[in-house]
Amino acid sequence: MSTFRFKALEKATDRKPVVVEELDRKSAIFGSNVFGDKAMRQFLTPEAYKAVKSAVEFGTKIDRKLAEYIAMGMKEWALSKGVTHYTHWFQPLTGTTAEKHDAFFETSFDGSDPVEKFGGSQLVQQEPDASSFPNGGIRNTFEARGYTAWDPTSPAFIFGTTLCIPTVFISYTGEALDNKTPLLRALNAIDNAATDVAKYFDKNVKKVTPTLGWEQEYFLVDAALAASRPDILATGRTLLGHTSAKGQQLEDHYFGSIPTRVLQYMRDLENECMLLGIPVKTRHNEVAPNQYELAPIFEETNLAVDHNSLLMDVMQKVAERHHFKVLFHEKPFKGVNGSGKHNNWSLATDTGINLLSPSKTPMSNLQFLTFFINTIKAVHDYEELMRASIASASNDHRLGANEAPPAIISVFIGQQLTKVLEELEGVSKGKLSPEEKTDLKLNVVGKLPDVFLDNTDRNRTSPFAFTGNKFEFRAVGSSANCAGSMTTLNCIVANQLIEFKAEVDALIEKKDLKKDEAIFNVLREYIKQTKKILFEGDGYSDAWEKEAKKRGLSNHKTTPKALKAKVSKKAIELFEKLDVMNHVEVEARYEIELEEYVKKIQIEGRVLGDIARNHVIPTAIKYQNLLIENVKGLKEIFGKDFEKVAKEQIILIKEISEHIEGINANVEAMTEERKKANNLTSTEKMADAYCEKVKPYFDIIRSHSDKLELLVDDEIWTLTKYRELLFTK
Repeated sequence: MSTFRFKALEKATDRKPVVVEELDRKSAIFGSNVFGDKAMRQFLTPEAYKAVKSAVEFGTKIDRKLAEYIAMGMKEWALSKGVTHYTHWFQPLTGTTAEKHDAFFETSFDGSDPVEKFGGSQLVQQEPDASSFPNGGIRNTFEARGYTAWDPTSPAFIFGTTLCIPTVFISYTGEALDNKTPLLRALNAIDNAATDVAKYFDKNVKKVTPTLGWEQEYFLVDAALAASRPDILATGRTLLGHTSAKGQQLEDHYFGSIPTRVLQYMRDLENECMLLGIPVKTRHNEVAPNQYELAPIFEETNLAVDHNSLLMDVMQKVAERHHFKVLFHEKPFKGVNGSGKHNNWSLATDTGINLLSPSKTPMSNLQFLTFFINTIKAVHDYEELMRASIASASNDHRLGANEAPPAIISVFIGQQLTKVLEELEGVSKGKLSPEEKTDLKLNVVGKLPDVFLDNTDRNRTSPFAFTGNKFEFRAVGSSANCAGSMTTLNCIVANQLIEFKAEVDALIEKKDLKKDEAIFNVLREYIKQTKKILFEGDGYSDAWEKEAKKRGLSNHKTTPKALKAKVSKKAIELFEKLDVMNHVEVEARYEIELEEYVKKIQIEGRVLGDIARNHVIPTAIKYQNLLIENVKGLKEIFGKDFEKVAKEQIILIKEISEHIEGINANVEAMTEERKKANNLTSTEKMADAYCEKVKPYFDIIRSHSDKLELLVDDEIWTLTKYRELLFTK
């Protein structure tokens, strides 16, 4: 008997739900552990409070003297809540978060006069080792200096007994070594560009804020069962395992009753989120067994990205209390749905208007159409860069395998809005007659809210879909940091709005057109130019793949191919023009992401070879020996007629031998290809080799192993099976 597997199953089935008490009404505890507006008013001087608010709202720098008062107030607030340490909390290019804890406690030189100390210098800046984080060649190992710098736009928070201060992370020479810095620059770029365009419609607009509402999908597996699978522990997914007879085909898990143990986990998680100011609102079962989702209320994009990164840390820590393992991998199980992180994006003005929501007046609807069509144009022009922004080894399992959504970037807007664009396309080039203006404003633009009443359809196969008052970027992977995709999206839209304004202004000045006429004319051309990116049908179908090729849309199914768009001349010019990243920062990220791809496939290859040879083959041989002994016994009893009696056993023995040989031969071949890839000096060529030469062996080895799983006695099979991982609640 496979002792470890069955002990893990026994543990998992004996679990009792952890009892979770509600701390208080959510509205009462929300943000209790956040140094937000309420805490700042209480613990900061009026001058210090104004400085922080000004930095948040207008991006003004905080004077070093005031930083001392802010640090003092922040420390007193933290100490009042039992905090002992502080840390600069940042998001390096590892895809996770990083923190180094320092105690408030200090003594004098001779060890006397202990005191809790935290000054402006500790708040504003610290120096972690820059060479120890991914840097894409920006820093040598001996060039270790790098800085974390306080980001006042994202409030400090307490987790456990530690004060966490959100920061950016830059090298000694000034290049961004994190995900937050380019995002902040991109948000500044779109603020400026969108505000300039919004002033066409309302002169009072002074600021435009991109908003983000992410939806986090994830799997929960019992901790003991996860520990019994070396592949889950090392890679976050199952590299082997035959699909369960029952999967998601009955569609009975989606939105079903949440299992008690899971519900208690969700309640505990929500308590933590409320304290940390993460406005989670929705929870439900997802499509696959043991797959779930939670979603928050929309927030300003920088804060939303921080909250999602923090949430993923909190989810793992809360899971430990409930004896669960959270799997964020995009495809942890073969044969059932993978997980995404849908990014719902929109633009909001400081006057309280959602620029992607139609209104009751023609002028407001023209504003909506302006931002709506410009977003489509931006995605059309930079679809390859959009695909690159969500590329990873783990997300390839979804995007490259025709699962929600495909690797082809297209935009879904619905039939009604498609008709609106078709009517706008008929606008005359140049000045509009009074009749045309009336027709446009009353019958096309003026009726948008009525059209929207019926525009309720959604396309789950679309990677970038308009869903009423926002665009939903569905292709983002569940394990990803939202900053990558949001930096790209905000950059391309900012760039497009800059170009749009230049074109409109030129028509007004040079062609003597009225503002509305100029806007209609430019939008008309954009509608004509962007038709190929619009698609309303089934994104999973072979027909769409063929159609997309005809249209000239990219279909990069693997990360090494997709990432090339990041270092194209077009992409570098975009990022440099907007002062979001220089070519060194762009090229460094390309190098880092290729290295990460190589390492992940390398680790998976090693783990797969290890499990196949140290678990699967020995187990198969053990069972094969039992069969051989059985055949020998039958021969003794039946003599020369034994082959007729032992026919099925002999067939089984041969089958097992064939699969063992298949595993061994392909593990050997895979190892040789890995060695060849490791000898390549170019990271780009190494990534291609791992993708094209090493990775194909994974499916072959898995096929042999999964067939053995069906042949070998369940009592001696060592690896916890899919039915156990997916249906043990």
